[in-house]
Amino acid sequence: MMGVYARSGRFDDARQLLDTMHDRGIDPDLVSFNTLINARSKSGCLAAGVALDLLFEVRQSGLRPDVITYNTLISACSQSSNLEDAVTVFEDMIASECRPDLWTYNAMVSVHGRCGKAEEAERLFRELVEKGFMPDAITYNSLLYAFAKEGNVDKVEHTCEQLVKAGFKKNEITYNTMIHMYGKMGRLDLAVGLYDEMRAMGCTPDAVTYTVMIDSLGKMNRIAEAGKVLEDMTDAGLKPTLIAFSALICAYAKGGRRADAENTFDCMIASGVKPDRLAYLVMLDVFARSGDTEKMLCLYRKMMNDNYRPDDDMYQVLLVALAKEDKCEEIEEVIQDMELLCRMNLGIISTMLIKARCVSQGAKLLKKACLQGYKPDIKSLRSIMNAYVMTEKHEEGLSLLECICEHVSFSQDLISECSIMLLCRKQTSISAYEQYSQRLMLKYPGQNCNLYEYLITCLIEAEFFSEACQVFCDMQFIGIEASKSIYESIISTYCKLGFPETAHRLMDDALQSGIPLNILSCRVIIIEAYGKIKLWQQAEILVKGLRQASGIDRRIWNALIHAYAESGLYEKARAVFDNMIKTGPLPTVDSVNGMMRALIVDGRLDELYVVVEELQDMNFKISKSTVLLLLDAFAKAGDVFEVMKIYNGMKAAGYLPNMHLYRSMISLLCHHNRFRDVELMIAEMEGAGFKPDLAILNALLNMYTAAGNFDRTTQVYRSILEAGLEPDEDTYNTLIVMYCRSFRPEEGFTLLNEMGKRGLTPKLQSYKSLLAASAKAELREQADQIFEEMRSKSYQLNRSIYHMMMKIYRNAGNHSKAENLLAVMKEDGIEPTIATMHILMTSYGTAGQPREAENVLNNLKSSSLEVSTLPYSTVFDAYLKNGDYNHGTTKLLEMKRDGVEPDHQVWTCFIRAASLCEQTADAILLLKSLQDCGFDLPIRLLTERTPSLLSEIANYLEELEALEDSAALNFVNAVEDLLWAFECRATASRIFQLAVERSIYRDNVFRVAQKDWGADFRKLSAGAALVGLTLWLDHMQDASLQGSPESPKSVVLVTGEGEYNMVSLRKTIRAYLLEMGSPFLPCRARSGRFVVKDYSLKMWLKDSPFCMDLELKDAPAHPKLNSMKLIEGYFMRAGFVSAFKDIHERLGEVWPKKFSRLALLSEECRDEVIKADIQGRKEKLERMKKKGIVTARKSKTRARRGKFVRQQK
Repeated sequence: MMGVYARSGRFDDARQLLDTMHDRGIDPDLVSFNTLINARSKSGCLAAGVALDLLFEVRQSGLRPDVITYNTLISACSQSSNLEDAVTVFEDMIASECRPDLWTYNAMVSVHGRCGKAEEAERLFRELVEKGFMPDAITYNSLLYAFAKEGNVDKVEHTCEQLVKAGFKKNEITYNTMIHMYGKMGRLDLAVGLYDEMRAMGCTPDAVTYTVMIDSLGKMNRIAEAGKVLEDMTDAGLKPTLIAFSALICAYAKGGRRADAENTFDCMIASGVKPDRLAYLVMLDVFARSGDTEKMLCLYRKMMNDNYRPDDDMYQVLLVALAKEDKCEEIEEVIQDMELLCRMNLGIISTMLIKARCVSQGAKLLKKACLQGYKPDIKSLRSIMNAYVMTEKHEEGLSLLECICEHVSFSQDLISECSIMLLCRKQTSISAYEQYSQRLMLKYPGQNCNLYEYLITCLIEAEFFSEACQVFCDMQFIGIEASKSIYESIISTYCKLGFPETAHRLMDDALQSGIPLNILSCRVIIIEAYGKIKLWQQAEILVKGLRQASGIDRRIWNALIHAYAESGLYEKARAVFDNMIKTGPLPTVDSVNGMMRALIVDGRLDELYVVVEELQDMNFKISKSTVLLLLDAFAKAGDVFEVMKIYNGMKAAGYLPNMHLYRSMISLLCHHNRFRDVELMIAEMEGAGFKPDLAILNALLNMYTAAGNFDRTTQVYRSILEAGLEPDEDTYNTLIVMYCRSFRPEEGFTLLNEMGKRGLTPKLQSYKSLLAASAKAELREQADQIFEEMRSKSYQLNRSIYHMMMKIYRNAGNHSKAENLLAVMKEDGIEPTIATMHILMTSYGTAGQPREAENVLNNLKSSSLEVSTLPYSTVFDAYLKNGDYNHGTTKLLEMKRDGVEPDHQVWTCFIRAASLCEQTADAILLLKSLQDCGFDLPIRLLTERTPSLLSEIANYLEELEALEDSAALNFVNAVEDLLWAFECRATASRIFQLAVERSIYRDNVFRVAQKDWGADFRKLSAGAALVGLTLWLDHMQDASLQGSPESPKSVVLVTGEGEYNMVSLRKTIRAYLLEMGSPFLPCRARSGRFVVKDYSLKMWLKDSPFCMDLELKDAPAHPKLNSMKLIEGYFMRAGFVSAFKDIHERLGEVWPKKFSRLALLSEECRDEVIKADIQGRKEKLERMKKKGIVTARKSKTRARRGKFVRQQK
């Protein structure tokens, strides 16, 4: 019966049976006592001394314990990890001369292992082997457990190998022991491997093994497998432990799988496992970080009811989550728990609240704490101040400091330090420095090293290097020893300020004081700083000193190479490079780049490729950084060819530039107007993951604006705004110039106002552009405003701006203002010149007041200025434009009497006037006055047809080409106007071709080449442009008939928007094309251009009666009247004026073909056709209204858009 009770661990029942035997007079034998001991060992953990009591009881009964008695007692002690009792029993066994067996030794090895005595366990193992016992699996597993408990992996693995060699298989105990060990050591991969092996061998893990595996897999982020292990544990009939559940919950939380963590937590509770503090904390963290504050609060309250308390970090997380959702009542509840239940310090609670941005609650608690005598430490106060700065509540922070100062004694120094730190964190480091300076003035600098270091660090971060150095000097003066990091920062700061000698001395002082600086880094910085200020000799001295003392690190040599490079000393840099190759250490990419930099600084870019070849011959691989350095050098030098060559080579090698080089290359290509290359490079840049920054987009703005492609400029500006970039001064200035050039000054003024609101400064060029655009748009008030703003902002105004204002006043007819501007010029320190007086005289001439212009000339004569022909020409022009030809010729003779010889300016002035005369006789009169002054070429061009005349013109043009101010161009333009006006058009054609030959006109003024038909008549006068247009049409007609050269799809005629001699070239060409019925139409995308489709042009050249004879001929006799008439600022054939006005006033813009047909009709027929057209339009509109068709009203001032005219977006 005792055996039955013993097997069930029913010790009390077994003891009662033993007592019954005594009562009945039956003496228990040794078997009875061994059975009792067995029952006690199986009934539970054996308390200290119980084993010895049982042994004593056996002896007291007069029995001698046998090996079973001792083994049972030792095994019971082993299971309870009761080492002391086990050793005592074992020693008693030896003393009783009872021989231990294998069971005894197994139990002793086990108890030593359980109690962390691996060495004693190993000794016992050796002892049992020496005594002839063969270790069994239990022996090996016990020893393995002993080593595993100490984490001795090598001996564990060795013991495992011995177990296998002895013929035993690894069982559950072996695997479980090793898995536990690897799990504790963090060697999770080995634990997982053994687990897989264990399952493959059919061994069953225990609960601890499952728990270790769940924890290990979770830490390895193999969360799904961890969940599977928990399922396996349940399937094996084992109830998951709290630790297993907690490990899996932690794994899910770490992996961001909030739902799985929550499900596992619910499963744990459903399984009857009560959460511990860790499980609660993990789930609280999960709910807090996911923003589910309702569940978080519910779990928090349950945790508090279970008497678990969150730690400080968890309370911080809770408060942050509640503060995000502004749950003030719940925050107050948590504060009350922290204060009453957790009995936390009010100062600590306030710090946590302020970190959670519950600033008002935190400040309230801190003030309460201060009233109770709480004195915050500097660390807590710093964190509180940092929180105030992060929430941008600086004033409240300063108010709190005042409260602390008022109620906490001996805190003035602390308050002052915190206020300085608050200002530092407020990014007002200079204000912090000023407050620090005030402390110095009060002779209370303080001895807190942290304050100085904090202030120095903030000043350096804000790049107030001088102030940081001053604070460091104060530290040294007061006697505060700076830290290693501050020494290194100040050494670097002195180098940035260009004082490497001071940095060098400071480094030596620090080393002598025993401060463990990063000496190599400091020396490198100092050598490089010597190089930057061209004191390479000092860098040499420093390196020589190191060479004598010890070996030199590679970075020192590289720094010396770069120091030489800053002065362009390639030979010295190369000598160091070669020495590194010979004696070591071997050069690096940095060494190569230093040599290249030396050549670049010295301007020897042509030698770069030679050095590259030499390095390649020496088996040096040219790195990407070296290639980028070369690319940057050629980009800065403006060498587009080399830049593109290197760039294409980089792409072929698989290299891509960095953002800086993309910026440099794109800026270079934009500067050279390489539109296609720029667009391709930007596409490649975006493909490489770089986004164009503001500098690149500004370069594009400049390029498109300079090229006049204002649509693309607008697109780029739109992309700047869409990318969220903030336009800077360059952006606004470029856009202002663009709007001015595209005749939209109002938008330019809008941008100027926006710049003023944002505190940006416009460039002088922007003001000048606005001034010029205002002049063209006749925005005189805005021009006045701009001019006064420029003067008030103290811009350095040059003479051209005053001249521009005088022209604006001249065009406005406000000649008194133009004259008053002379006094303003003198006030601003700019003396008027001949050019200034010329503008004033032109102003009077334009106003039809030639006598006022003559008065200015007379004042000039009496001044100290040397009077040239320019002011005389202005007076001549004023009289001649006023139709007073007699006074004009009289003043010419007067000029000769004054001793001023007429020159090309006078001749050009009279020829222009002659070209505008209505009567041929008046023109002849003016040209004869030139003949009387010794210049007869103009009159001969009209009256003679001698072959030598053309050569005389060529000789005279050769003389004019040597002069400035486009003398030859102005003369030829005036002659072309004269000859065209009086129908000497063959002569005009020959002079035109002569001007092209002599490059007075561009050689591509018109072209008919393969797929390149076009003309550019800018800078030509109206007569010259009409000559060029006729010749161009004749060439295109021949090419159309012959089929060669091939035409492009569209043909463009460029006139520009400029005026020559106050005549609009664009309007003159437009009128001529309308008269001919030409298919050329104005370009909608860009002003000053006409475009036509090739097939329309060819059909017109073939079929139009106007193109039957395009040969230019001289009239057999001079016409009595000028064949051209100046109407509203442009030339038109005199006989065409009335028809042109009639058609435009009644029909508006019409197709050129229709216009030419109407112009050819008689006045009566044209009147009937126009009336019929107007009536037809009305009837059509009435029919459409009846049908309910609504149409947009067409403008009367624009021609209908053709297929080939680009539509504006």
